[in-house]
Amino acid sequence: MADGVVKRVRTRHFQNAKEQGIPITGLTSYDALTAGIFDRAGIDFLLVGDSAGNNVLGYDTTLPVTVDQLIPLTRAVAGAVQRALVVADMPFGSYETGPDEALHTAFRFMKETGAHAVKLEGGVRSAEQIRRIVAAGIPVMAHIGFTPQSEHGLGGHVIQGRQGEGVEQLLADAHAVEAAGAFAVVLEMVPAQAARQVTEQLSIPTISVGAGPHTTGQLLVWTDWAGLTTGRIPKFVKKYAELAEILDGAARAYIADVASGAYPDEAHSYED
Repeated sequence: MADGVVKRVRTRHFQNAKEQGIPITGLTSYDALTAGIFDRAGIDFLLVGDSAGNNVLGYDTTLPVTVDQLIPLTRAVAGAVQRALVVADMPFGSYETGPDEALHTAFRFMKETGAHAVKLEGGVRSAEQIRRIVAAGIPVMAHIGFTPQSEHGLGGHVIQGRQGEGVEQLLADAHAVEAAGAFAVVLEMVPAQAARQVTEQLSIPTISVGAGPHTTGQLLVWTDWAGLTTGRIPKFVKKYAELAEILDGAARAYIADVASGAYPDEAHSYED
């Protein structure tokens, strides 16, 4: 959708992109500075993901993240953008007990953050929650395939939607969220051909997170994408920068300058 025409990305632009074969771009963001940069660059949507647990809050998984922790992050992102659609991730434990809890959580995000939509994980099992939220006028982005909030139940970071029953379940989940009213669905860590099947069968856009090239759009965690994450990153991530190396070099140069007395010099000091 980076065509220079859309002034504010809306959910209808996602549907237009699906129908016209225009790729959608998405990144995660957790703060105003990165959100502003990505927005000005033309990224179509920003997800304030519960991946903040790993990337901001220092948790090993996304499971401990709470609504109260994500609300200020979402507010910061939403307040920094002029064009991008901002999606608030509903964290583990904030919607699973049923439609009433899900709607309450969605209300909080929409009222307290300025987000434009919410996202929740699960296909068939979350269809009633999605239906209830959509009926209240709140756009929902669904998320199926590998769902990080269910990683223990899935046996770890395991590719979903493989041949046979895996593909059948993926398709059942995809049709369930579409029927419930989701405006788009994230497919995470599924084989490219399975993602192609889902994309061909659905009328709503599909967004790939490690689901290959045959979807309507792509989404990456920005800290992985920019090379800020250290250690192992998923196979599907392409690094577009090496920020960890840049920041490491800058920190070492700063230490050396302070130690040698080179900083602060006259140019960086105030006169009487």
